[in-house]
Amino acid sequence: MSDQPHRSRKPGKPYRRPQKDPVRLLAFEALRAVDERDAYANLVLPPLLRKAREKEGPDKFDGRDAALATELVYGTLRRQGTYDAVISACVDRPLREVDPPVLDVLSLGVHQLLGTRIPTHAAVSATVDLARVVLGDGRAKFVNAVLRKVAAHDLDEWIERVAPPYEDDPEDHLAVVHSHPRWVVSALWDSLGGGRAGIEDLLAADNERPEVTLVARPGRATTEELLREEAAVAGRWSPYAVRLSEGGEPGAVDAVREGRAGVQDEGSQLVALALAAAPVDGSDALWLDGCAGPGGKAALLAALAAERGAALLASEKQPHRAGLVAKALAGNPGPYQVIAADGTRPPWRPGSFDRVLMDVPCTGLGALRRRPEARWRRRPEDLDGFGPLQRGLLRTALDSVRVGGVVGYATCSPHLAETRAVVSDVLKQYPETELIDARPLLPGVPALGDGPDVQLWPHLHGTDAMYLALIKKTG
Repeated sequence: MSDQPHRSRKPGKPYRRPQKDPVRLLAFEALRAVDERDAYANLVLPPLLRKAREKEGPDKFDGRDAALATELVYGTLRRQGTYDAVISACVDRPLREVDPPVLDVLSLGVHQLLGTRIPTHAAVSATVDLARVVLGDGRAKFVNAVLRKVAAHDLDEWIERVAPPYEDDPEDHLAVVHSHPRWVVSALWDSLGGGRAGIEDLLAADNERPEVTLVARPGRATTEELLREEAAVAGRWSPYAVRLSEGGEPGAVDAVREGRAGVQDEGSQLVALALAAAPVDGSDALWLDGCAGPGGKAALLAALAAERGAALLASEKQPHRAGLVAKALAGNPGPYQVIAADGTRPPWRPGSFDRVLMDVPCTGLGALRRRPEARWRRRPEDLDGFGPLQRGLLRTALDSVRVGGVVGYATCSPHLAETRAVVSDVLKQYPETELIDARPLLPGVPALGDGPDVQLWPHLHGTDAMYLALIKKTG
């Protein structure tokens, strides 16, 4: 049940524009974009919200409407696996035979019934009204019938009905209860090292809405400045982090608009800070970010390098992402350069750098809080494509650093095949290297394990599940 194929992305039948309820129409349009075009909700939602505000006006589409639309979209995507299991129990055909737009409307309705405080009658009637407009009267009757079946039980009762008992199949139970594909549950459990409490806490954290975290770029902004913003509180671990509580809008912050601060998860900040704090022998004048897009870590590294009189080279393979890096670094107080280059075929000479960060492309399983749809798109076979690239980029990093310098290998995935397996395999080819204990370089951060590498976790640290291994080149 939890590993059923992703719902079809073929376009549904044309639908008429509704004349009312812009909130639910917007949520439906966002889900269709995610489903049909493999779009990401965090990229689709902002323009849809702007369009709705412009069309309806602030009196008819205000901040509460935007918050509800956002909750409907993200809540539906996060709990899609659970809701699919519930809908499956209420229809007389396999889900793959349900037209995708119908399934999106049903999922929106089920989230309102089981995942929000919207009254049952309002959730059903509003969803059926949406169905009449975007699907037609005939399919609206189908939606109405299914939602009335769903409304007969609350979420806990449905889970009792549709999830296999934990004792019979722990992974499938957790997959249905916490809305993750079974293979992801298995992989995360392996990375945690076993134990039911830890995996339950992690999966639950993946389904929570993450706070927006800002970074005050050194030499350009201060946390004190950012803390003067409404709804701002200090970060937990990074001295440059400031969190915006619910409702905080980063685009309204002057320092963010001016590029002196940015939106950056605290785990990402810690990776850059640890690399910058790692001891090197000799000079410390030239740093490399070898996979720099979209530029968050590069901007923080460049600012830290500038404080020491060092320069940063930021390299990114994709030209459009290199453009994002250049935008993030614009105004940096010290020297830097941004280039578009393939990190597996670098244009620089070996041994050129004192510090190298290689934050490699990965499955992104560490950021499922922010991109909930990614859990349904990734497949175990994706690891086969990322593995050679990750190993090649780490080899480039080790070739690029001089003797006495340090490499940081990072991923936004806790999957062992993308973290320790990559580091272990590559270091066998580089005997004149040693792993540095990264834990002391993240002062105050608890629960960092046995080292020498570090794995951060949403449920333990409130960050994305960033991984970091620090490697010193000894010969």
